[in-house]
Amino acid sequence: MKKVYKLLAIGLVLSLALMACQPAAPAEEAPAEEAPAEEAPAEEAPAEEAPAEELTMLYQWSGAEEERLNEILAPFVEATGIVIKPESTRDQALLDTKVQAGTPPDIAFWNVAQLVQYEDVLKPMDTLGVAGENYADFFKAPGTVNGKWLGLPVKADIKTIIWYSPAVFEAKGYTVPTTWDELDTLVELMVANGDVPWSMGMESGDATGWTGSDFIQDIMLVQQGPQYVLDLISGAVSYDDAGVKQAYETYGKWAMDPAYTVGGAQGTLSTGFLDAIYKVFSDPPEAMMVKQSGFAGGEVAKQYPDLEYGTDYDFFAVPGAQGLQGGADWMMAFTDTPAVKALVAYLSSAEGGANWAKASFDLSPNKGAAGSYVDPALIKKGDALANTKGFTPDIGDTIPGGFGSAEFKAISDYVNGGDLDSILATLAEAQADALK
Repeated sequence: MKKVYKLLAIGLVLSLALMACQPAAPAEEAPAEEAPAEEAPAEEAPAEEAPAEELTMLYQWSGAEEERLNEILAPFVEATGIVIKPESTRDQALLDTKVQAGTPPDIAFWNVAQLVQYEDVLKPMDTLGVAGENYADFFKAPGTVNGKWLGLPVKADIKTIIWYSPAVFEAKGYTVPTTWDELDTLVELMVANGDVPWSMGMESGDATGWTGSDFIQDIMLVQQGPQYVLDLISGAVSYDDAGVKQAYETYGKWAMDPAYTVGGAQGTLSTGFLDAIYKVFSDPPEAMMVKQSGFAGGEVAKQYPDLEYGTDYDFFAVPGAQGLQGGADWMMAFTDTPAVKALVAYLSSAEGGANWAKASFDLSPNKGAAGSYVDPALIKKGDALANTKGFTPDIGDTIPGGFGSAEFKAISDYVNGGDLDSILATLAEAQADALK
């Protein structure tokens, strides 16, 4: 397997072996008057076997997720002989402690915020042999801090999708829309037929409102595009801009009226976000569609084990969206050893992307993943990811300083009848304060 990552590791092992058996320089001798007698050549001592290179790794995955990661790394380990020393934890304090003590892992798979936090100690990806051509610029940008590409996106999920029942659609004569206008026409047709189009419940304890935030951001991706969302995150566009108001009003029309969503405004506020998913697939269904992230498919399968994906439940991308909303896990390097360079070269290679897709560990931003997914749902999501023109992180999760919580509350207040202009003005102040 003639891959860059293998050559890096082989070079590492050979260099260690050569150092182990390098002979000492001979001492200078005085010139002899007579020619010395011939000596039999001394037998060379066998070279000591070079120790295997180790690579320490910290990540948040466990259980089935960790098994999928091991499946992805298996070809790399087999090809290089590198010994991986993994550690799994969901406690970021452990990573902070290791970094502060000067003993960070060689590699961490963590969140995009840590790229900023650890900017001064991370190694730039383009000094580690990354195959940058396998990543779209919009995936490189979030991992770039002050001009340095510090994070490699390895795992992604998309939120800009709508779940529905193909069986129900077929029985009622509905077709999947391919444009935003077609979606709006479909919604109005459902209302005219006496069907409730949406299940929009967003109750989630202290985080009530997050599903509304996701929905509004997807509407912005339709009406304004991904750069507009990124400008909101950076502060280049104020949160009380007219484009934000337009998205809120579009959302509010559906979220507050019982003709458009289960239970109207009170249903949106009081229905748990998981129950909102279930209502679309109950018998009979209480609504025709629910806009939710990729995890919804797993929740449907758990709640209704007799339903079949592709027949009883499926999804389509939000029609008309000019980009996708989603999240990613990032690989960051605290050292630049040959083993680290070999891993970066492997995971960023086309082969690494394909192996990630084959393992069904969500989606890979690596272009090499295209065409290698085996799970039917991931095949569809992978196509959406491969064809998108932009990828935006969640606004509320990305703007710091408690903005997310303020946004959740503001959306809840709006659905509950609050004045939209006042709500957006308050959020614009929170946005400005958070980005100072």
